[in-house]
Parts: sequence; C-alpha cells; structure tokens
Amino acid sequence: MRIAYLECFSGMSGDMFLGALVDAGVPPQVLEETVAALGVGARLEVSRVVRSGISATKVDVWVDGEKDMPREQHWERHQHSHEDSHGRGLTEIREIISAAAISETAKKTAIAIFEALGRAEAKIHHTSIEHVHFHEVGAIDAMVDIVCAAVGAEALGVDEIICSPLNVGGGSVKCAHGTFPVPAPATVELLAEAPVYSSGLQAELLTPTGAAIVKTLVSGFRAFPEMKIERSGYGAGSRDFPGQPNVVRLTIGETASNALATETALETIAVLEANLDDLNPQVFGYVMDRLFEEGALDAFGIPGQMKKNRPGMVLTVLCHPMDADKLTRLIFSETTTLGVRRRDEKRRTLARRWENVPTPWGEVRIKIASMNGTVTNFAPEYEDCRRIAAEHHVPLKQVMQEAARQYLGSDKKQ
Repeated sequence: MRIAYLECFSGMSGDMFLGALVDAGVPPQVLEETVAALGVGARLEVSRVVRSGISATKVDVWVDGEKDMPREQHWERHQHSHEDSHGRGLTEIREIISAAAISETAKKTAIAIFEALGRAEAKIHHTSIEHVHFHEVGAIDAMVDIVCAAVGAEALGVDEIICSPLNVGGGSVKCAHGTFPVPAPATVELLAEAPVYSSGLQAELLTPTGAAIVKTLVSGFRAFPEMKIERSGYGAGSRDFPGQPNVVRLTIGETASNALATETALETIAVLEANLDDLNPQVFGYVMDRLFEEGALDAFGIPGQMKKNRPGMVLTVLCHPMDADKLTRLIFSETTTLGVRRRDEKRRTLARRWENVPTPWGEVRIKIASMNGTVTNFAPEYEDCRRIAAEHHVPLKQVMQEAARQYLGSDKKQ
C-alpha cells in the first residue's frame, strides 16, 4: 500500500502543506489550474526558500495583487471583511467549490474541511454552522489553501495519509475576537483526539486551517511508519525561527509487503493497569471521563477478586506512549491505588475516517473503518446522535437508525 507520512514538528498551515505537496512531486500547474478554476481572483507564487538551513518549497497566495500576509496579521483583514458584510458563509463557499472544474472527490474533501472549520466556530460561538461567517478562515487565501490541499492530496496518488503528533507552538495569537493563548480556540476544537504537544517556541505553529486539513485528510497519528521511501518534500512557513526549521515534511513510500501490513497500520501503545478495591464506585465513572479528556485512547474496568477476598476493579487504560506519564499521574491523584503497571504493546488498527450525513434534525458524523480500501465497519457518532435526540426530543435509536440509513443510501460508503 502506498502511503504519505506528514511530519508536523513545526506545526502546519495551509500554505506549508501546499509547499510540501509540490516539493514531494505534485506539479505546480495542478494547483495553479485549481486556483484558476475557483475564479476568485487569486494566483499562486511558488519559490524555493531556506528555513534554518533546510531548503523547502514556499507557496504564497496573491489576491487582487496583494500577497497573503503572515498568520498573526490575518485577523485584521478578516475582521475588516466581516464588519463590511463581506464574510463568506458556508453556503456561498459550497457553491464556489461545487462550481469549480475539479474532481468530485476533491470537491467533497474541500467542503468537508470547511465544514470541520464551521463546526468548530459554531461550537465556540454557540451558533449553528450555517450562521458562521468565516471572518478568519473564509477569506479567499484560505479557500485557495483548502481546495488546493484537497486536489493536491488526491494528486499524490496514495492510499492513506498518516500524521505525526502535532507541535502547536506557544505564546498568544490575535484573533478577530481578541487575544488568545496558542492554540487558538478553533484549533483546540479541531484537535479533539489528536496527539499534540508544545516544543516551547513562542509562536503559533498550527493554524486552524492547518488543523482542519489534518483532521480531514489523515487517517491516524503515529510514529514514522515502516515503509520503502520513494521521495520526500518540505513545505515552508512564512517565518524563519533560529534553530527550528519552520517546515513540514511529507514522505511518500510503500508499506511492508505482507498482506496484513498492507491492510492495517501497526503502532505502539502504552497499557496502564491499576487494581482498585477501595474506591467509591461513584468516583470510577468520573475517573473514566477524566482519562478520556486527557487523551486516553480507551479505558475500561474489569471486576476482580482482590486480596482478602475484597471485590474490586482492574482499571485498564490504552494511550499513546507520550501520554503515559500524564495519565499515570491522573490515576494516582483521582483513585485510591498505590501502584500503576505499565507496558508497551503493538497493535494493528484499521484505517478510519469521518463522513457527514444529513438527517431531518441535523448532520451526524459517521465513523468508517476500512481494510485495503474496503469498508468493513461504520457507526454513527454517539455524541452527535445524543445531542440531536436531546435537542429535538427524538428517540436516540431513531436518530442512529436514520443516520445509518442515510449513509447506506449515499455514495460515501464506497
């Protein structure tokens, strides 16, 4: 199976991803033709730059003769557009993308990226996705980044894109609604279930657009996979940080040749276990919630017979190795255990992705698992269905059944 591995050791933005695509072999004219197909008065400029000694491709977006500005200045342009009622709503953005002369797959991917941004903004501002105006991410340069990312990812010709943990940076960032600590509010919302960290550099490294692209395009997060490397590419950011190459690396290659390795992904996870024989049962549920909030991949309890014949629970937590110490401290602070066991294990996982389906009460995400390109399992996202059921006073099972019916009746199951 042919895969691409995206390394975000200096975070990622839309233009960095485009640079990595070009550097890894996607012809620049593919992206230039995409921009022309959008018909929004933009063009691309592709150049070679050096970031902390690393040669990389830089892609800049020009709109009406003006070059895209650094991320920290975006809020001024987008706030101005918003105040002048020139902000673009999701309906208008869908129409522009749908009318472009690009593949249907790329259109769906680009729209899915914008919808991910819309859901994040809607949740932050407590409104509906259709009422969100993209004052920060709906400007033309961001539209170009997102649509070109969708077209370029398709042009790579890979079966799967895998991503490293994400460096979010540090410090603060100016948004249209004020100054916030890094990562920005929309970025935090988009990073649910993604492994993140900060290297201490006081700059915003991962932008909302970059986070939305990662959330939509990648199938999973893990360390560098076993592969036969074909080529690699570096995409540059706007700034040059001393001692920290401001680039994202994209590596293309073939995975191991055995059948199972081509159909599943192998990763290392940490397994934490603790015996609990004197913990208030009411606390156990709270501990489970906290574990998931702090990044646990899975957590469960198994009844057991402890010493002196006391009934108890064996708590088991699966997590990324980088999160093991943090979750161990949480177990010690929130439970009565005196010891936590740890071991590292290998596990194989199916490729997973998300699709949205409409229901009479709102959109529901469908989690889809596939092996060697064939869908093996799918399930409506419980939290989406639960929220809709509560808001519209509809039986939960009815919402889940309708979401499944909509997915089975669509072409997304392919």
